[in-house]
Amino acid sequence: MNAETAARNNRKLPNAKLPNAELYKPVRLNAWPRSFALALLAASAASLACQTQAPTPTPAPPQNPLHRTYHEGETLAYQMKGQNEAWHYTIRADGIVTKSATGPFLEEYRWSGMESNGNPLALSAETQAYRQKVSLDPVYMPGMPPLNNVDRALIGPITDFMTFYSDEWLALRMGALKKPGDHFYFPMPFNPSWADGTHVLLGEDSIAFDMTWKSTNEADHTALILIRHLPPAKPTVHLTADWMKKPVADTPNNWVEIEKTDDGKFEADVGNETFDVELKIDLTNGKILSGSMDNTVKTIHCTCEDQELTKCGDPGPHEINRKIEIELIH
Repeated sequence: MNAETAARNNRKLPNAKLPNAELYKPVRLNAWPRSFALALLAASAASLACQTQAPTPTPAPPQNPLHRTYHEGETLAYQMKGQNEAWHYTIRADGIVTKSATGPFLEEYRWSGMESNGNPLALSAETQAYRQKVSLDPVYMPGMPPLNNVDRALIGPITDFMTFYSDEWLALRMGALKKPGDHFYFPMPFNPSWADGTHVLLGEDSIAFDMTWKSTNEADHTALILIRHLPPAKPTVHLTADWMKKPVADTPNNWVEIEKTDDGKFEADVGNETFDVELKIDLTNGKILSGSMDNTVKTIHCTCEDQELTKCGDPGPHEINRKIEIELIH
């Protein structure tokens, strides 16, 4: 990673802390802001679904086969492993089920035992004290967790973990998946943005959720749910230059980012993003037993002299590949 790349990446999450840079050396960090935005997208979609279906959310009926049965004080532990281009990591999340006097059930997780490219990675005291809250309770409203005081290495795991939960929450809340073969399609009517207006001048994607109940295993009472995040038929991202409009893949471009560098230039990327999430659900209680995420962003990158992106160098291809897995270990 060169100095300019590191500087660009650190600007994206200026308040996050990067521990022990020698142990953490992914080739490119664009996937982190991607997972950040995608987690936000999933949560926003879930909230929008509630707003469009009913003004006051109510718990899912017991006959919903994906219904999560919670017990206060219940403990859970997940092992996560990830690959972000050249970077490999493992980390553990330990959780406990809580419930406020008037609110929904929550699963509160602490993160520990991180290894980066096979080496132990010490986490800051703030990160060790951090508790991530997620839920499959239908009355819960997903939202982005606060990330300002966690180590930068945790941004990916935290937001990817939220994506697993938000996807299952949306599938449960919409109530369209009841048996193998059931399918539901939900296009987002707006584009989530991760632009800060100072360094990231434009950052957005356009995504549709394509959900399918793939199969049921009657022997162990589990279901496989597939949530595909795909470009909609007509993506609505803002492509500010003509060269951005040529499809990078076999569907219209649905992902764009423009950054202003410290030397006054503009780094522009446009491309095609997809990712598939597959979840194994325990039908006796609704727990997520395991999950996998396969995320690909195919982009064209240009360095430009002007914000209008008309005075640019030759565009070059770049592909971001991430694979994330979680498994319930107790």
